Amino acid sequence: MSDLRQKIAAFDAEKARQLPSEVLQSMADATAQLASMGITDQSLKRGDRVPDFELPNQDGEPRRLSQLLGDATLVLNFYRGGWCPYCNLELNALQRALPEIRAAGAKLVAISPEQPDHALDTKARKALTFEVLSDQGNRVAETFGLVFTLPEQLRPIYAQLGIDIPAHNGDDSFRLPVPASYVIDGDGVIRYRFVNVDYTQRLEPNELLRVLRGQ
Repeated sequence: MSDLRQKIAAFDAEKARQLPSEVLQSMADATAQLASMGITDQSLKRGDRVPDFELPNQDGEPRRLSQLLGDATLVLNFYRGGWCPYCNLELNALQRALPEIRAAGAKLVAISPEQPDHALDTKARKALTFEVLSDQGNRVAETFGLVFTLPEQLRPIYAQLGIDIPAHNGDDSFRLPVPASYVIDGDGVIRYRFVNVDYTQRLEPNELLRVLRGQ
């Protein structure tokens, strides 16, 4: 079992011990509901060209896709927010794999709908050395076909867990991206994607590295 998978399994076990069964069931039901929407099938796929975009990074500085691509392959990671423990586990795993990602000739950039100050906080707390872009309103995530609205039944549960999505995102829409990872070549064409509506499932860094190395 990989390091990331082990850490996710350990967190799942702790969550199962701490949360009531009805809360766990509500979360599972919401995931099943999301799966029925067909987001995975509707989102951008291998061979699609990514529309150019511009977003601020964690310091408020504008970053354009065409500039990020340059001569390097781009790994674009969409995550829900710094409040999401699964996202944090994935970001930590990507940070550990970053030297190998760069050695494979790729650049890593993360995107979330959080406001830049929250993106900056996530970057600082996790000691990330790759850029984090702020996609307020999920405008870019929407062009990828990744956006959904958090179901009503989960909102009070999240609030009880101390998760205030409107405060993080700067609006009360409760819209989030499905976690996803894309490998995009220098021409802006998707060469690989990982999209899973089950937010507890993430792309393993070892698999990403195999893709980048052409294995």
